[in-house]
Amino acid sequence: MKVWIAHEAGRALLGPLPADVEVEVYDGKSDYPSDPAAVDFWVPPFLAQSKVTTPLRDMTSLKAIQLLSAGAEVWVPVVPPGVTLCDARGVHTGVTAEWTVGAVIASMRGFDLFARQQTRHEWRVEWTTTAVGKRALIVGAGDIGEKVAEVLTVLGVEVEKVARRERPGVHPIAAVETLLPEFDIVVLILPLTDATRGLVDAKFLSRMKDGALLVNAARGPIVDTDALVAEVASGRLRCALDVVDPEPLPAGHPLWDLEGALITPHAGASVDGTLDRAYAPVGPQIRRFAAGQPLENVVADGY
Repeated sequence: MKVWIAHEAGRALLGPLPADVEVEVYDGKSDYPSDPAAVDFWVPPFLAQSKVTTPLRDMTSLKAIQLLSAGAEVWVPVVPPGVTLCDARGVHTGVTAEWTVGAVIASMRGFDLFARQQTRHEWRVEWTTTAVGKRALIVGAGDIGEKVAEVLTVLGVEVEKVARRERPGVHPIAAVETLLPEFDIVVLILPLTDATRGLVDAKFLSRMKDGALLVNAARGPIVDTDALVAEVASGRLRCALDVVDPEPLPAGHPLWDLEGALITPHAGASVDGTLDRAYAPVGPQIRRFAAGQPLENVVADGY
């Protein structure tokens, strides 16, 4: 059985494997280490873009793909029939929730404003708002959304959640437009699928409360960028974005210069220890695969 992984350092993170498992490293940039037609199990590079899926055409014996990220939207349309696609659901929950809550605090407390003043050596107190006592709507109630809700609640934020499936404590996504006017903070932390692409359009944004903050820790194409620029430029809404559309954001794009926009370059999980976390499920998945056992975190319906 042949396994390709994306990082040399990943070898030491796999743990003991059956004797008949051969592990090779293919980073998606170099030449193939051996015949791709012999690969049974593939761990492609972290945060892979669409071009990294190209080797699929040569992997004629491939049976399983284990992603290093929770997002699977690049892979869902191209994975051949008979190949099981698994994501890294839960692996990056803590650090992504950390970015999300940090972005809420930074934006509402004006940390970006004060950072700009610091570069000018300017000491001037500005009155800002606060998350304490506000209401937040979490759009997407998976592992990360639940963790964000937990932390915001501790900070004194009243939290409601919506998701594709209604359940106790979680509204159905169909109710989101009715709920929007009631909230000061709207957090997007849901997968990119055909159903969520363009979800946050001009109508969605127009329903948000005046002065509200939109936080996107999900995927850029969930939001209509032009509609968001119009609302933030008008001063009616603010935004904190780790993901955008297009990405990377071009140097001349109007989002860069909006005073109400806080932007980071898709850095929510770009922290120390990421490789260790990303490879945590890989070894167990290889062992399950080798033993003929069902794999975990199998992607279905786009996520």
